[in-house]
Amino acid sequence: MSQVNVDTIRKSDGSAGTDIRIKNTSVYESDGGTSVTQNLVQGIAKVWSNQNSGTANDSYNSSGITDNATGDFTVNFSNAMSSANYSSTLGGADANSNSTVIVATNNNAGYATGSINYFVVSDDSGAADVGPTSCTVHGDLA
Repeated sequence: MSQVNVDTIRKSDGSAGTDIRIKNTSVYESDGGTSVTQNLVQGIAKVWSNQNSGTANDSYNSSGITDNATGDFTVNFSNAMSSANYSSTLGGADANSNSTVIVATNNNAGYATGSINYFVVSDDSGAADVGPTSCTVHGDLA
């Protein structure tokens, strides 16, 4: 078996950009030091967003946030998912009070290939524009 050790990978013409392709069947070494065959691409977040009241603080693969109404937001994807059957993780906090904040999708209607719709509810005031809230999406890109 051969092994290649490098510090930097560059395109064949020496320019700084690279195009490294990792197949779904790639083998990688786990933290425990064993070789594991898993779909590495599946485990990478395809979209993430951190926002306050509909204004993005930072994001990846998000083309913007739509503030639909008080506590009702849609994160729009720059690159669509292959189906609406992806996994999402949502979270939030109210930086201005000690209230409990619940962030949840709009049932199955909240999942679309190009966006995710979610609601923010505070135990102090019901539907609320609080933050920061965050959204992470895992699944297959189109």
